[in-house]
Amino acid sequence: MRLAIALFSSILLLTAANAASPSGADYIRAHGAQGVNFWRLANQKREKDRHISQRPALVVQDSSNIVFKADTDEPSEFPDQWFTQPIDHFADSSDTFKQRYWINTRHYTPGSGGPVIVLDGGETSGEDRIPFLDTGIVEILARATGGVGIVLEHRYYGKSIPVSDFSTDNLRWLNNDQAAADSARFMANVTFTGIDEDLTAPNTPWIYYGGSYAGARAAHMKVLYPDLVYGAIASSGVTHATLSNWEYHEIIRNAADPTCARQLEHATLAIDALLGVPYAKRFVKSLFGLEDLAHDDDFVSVLEAPLGYWQAKVWDPAVGSTKFDEFCAFLDKPILGNGSILSLPVGHEDRLVHLPGGIKLDFSILNYAQYIKENYVSQCDTSVEDCFGTYNDSNFLATGLDQEWRLWLFQVCTEWGYFSTSPPDPAHPRIVSKLLTLEYSSKICRQAYPAGKYFIVPPMPNITAVNALGDFAIAADRLAIIDGEVDPWRPCTPHSDYAADREDTILQPFKIIPNAVHHYDEYGLKNISDEPEEIRKIHEQMIVFVMEWLKGFKAPGSR
Repeated sequence: MRLAIALFSSILLLTAANAASPSGADYIRAHGAQGVNFWRLANQKREKDRHISQRPALVVQDSSNIVFKADTDEPSEFPDQWFTQPIDHFADSSDTFKQRYWINTRHYTPGSGGPVIVLDGGETSGEDRIPFLDTGIVEILARATGGVGIVLEHRYYGKSIPVSDFSTDNLRWLNNDQAAADSARFMANVTFTGIDEDLTAPNTPWIYYGGSYAGARAAHMKVLYPDLVYGAIASSGVTHATLSNWEYHEIIRNAADPTCARQLEHATLAIDALLGVPYAKRFVKSLFGLEDLAHDDDFVSVLEAPLGYWQAKVWDPAVGSTKFDEFCAFLDKPILGNGSILSLPVGHEDRLVHLPGGIKLDFSILNYAQYIKENYVSQCDTSVEDCFGTYNDSNFLATGLDQEWRLWLFQVCTEWGYFSTSPPDPAHPRIVSKLLTLEYSSKICRQAYPAGKYFIVPPMPNITAVNALGDFAIAADRLAIIDGEVDPWRPCTPHSDYAADREDTILQPFKIIPNAVHHYDEYGLKNISDEPEEIRKIHEQMIVFVMEWLKGFKAPGSR
């Protein structure tokens, strides 16, 4: 044990001597209560940026990822449009709210019979989806078909807010059924400014597109409202809801650079082992700058954060992140101790130190610790317990409209699940701590949503509400399933290894994009020919099957 303590004392000195200046993270994968902490730190960074720059920063969230973009004062080609919706589609009530949408009519010709391509905004402000209306999949399909493009903002997100706060009671209308009914009512009743022609469904073919959660909604809309949704495209559509989403990290472990994955595995096993040794626990936490973080599960959940960078990969460098690759490169840096005993050859086996009790320590853990300190701990202006602790329930009770984290998390806690955990088999290789249990990751549901007068969040989400709509096997004519080969969400899609394989046909496309991560087909360039081969290929295939679908369209009552 004295050897272990001496080793960590040396490590601490070395890390302090070689510490680099802090660099902010572009993407933060939010999970459980720790995700709320990351969200707060991101907002604090935004406020700091506002004091530095005359142009404020906009925080954009996508499936628990956060990226900072600059606001623009330039006038938009796509101004806000509004459609009136009932707050509750299934009750006799006159209460309504305004749902926001945007329209692209560049390629619309009156009387041409072109479709309406609608993109579901999903779990973020619809403003974040406008690029897909401009150069992404909506523009690509609208241009190919002579159709109209729409981005439809999801209820409660962006400015489509039907309530005065995000209390448990006021969130009770944020569910799958209400959101699906919004889309159906919109398609059947909307009128567009400047267009005299009736473009409502089912008289006009509507093609419903969504990515990720919105991809599942696209598939669900085709199943629930087949008379309104002529065709649907589910990109990275998570049609399988689950409580424990341990496979998310398994995809990353298998797809990442082997050296990086191996270093993460060694670091994870070593850290878990050292946390079980009372005299070593504080030293390992000190290494990461988190010695004052009271709970071990909070500590390891901070260490999980950089893994979320994987989902932020995009084939288009203008919008994608290279943070995961940078993180891996950081882990693999040579350990330079200025002649100390910690100056070691770069070779992997030479970087292993064997500690008492069979603990193996890869020296990349030093770089891991430095990375966490620079990119996360450095953002904390108070105590680490205040920034990264998750056991003070009062920190999660604010319900103002600025508490946007409460929205998707409410959906997670009530119907979707996807709690981040370690593999159920303790012997299974892993890159996240065994302390990330279902109990730990789901406790935020009990903390953030106390029972209301009209609604109580269930002990565990009712994932049957999602899976009853088709689960892995969801299928319909003119429903396309498109997924990424190395998408960490693929285990929750019809391309999961748990799902049966299918034939890929024009009527029921079933496509996997090689080496793609999350809804890669949603992004596009103005000139498709400039896109990478696999992206150009999937876009060309999508145009082909949508055009073939449209050949069979007949409006009700037509011969």
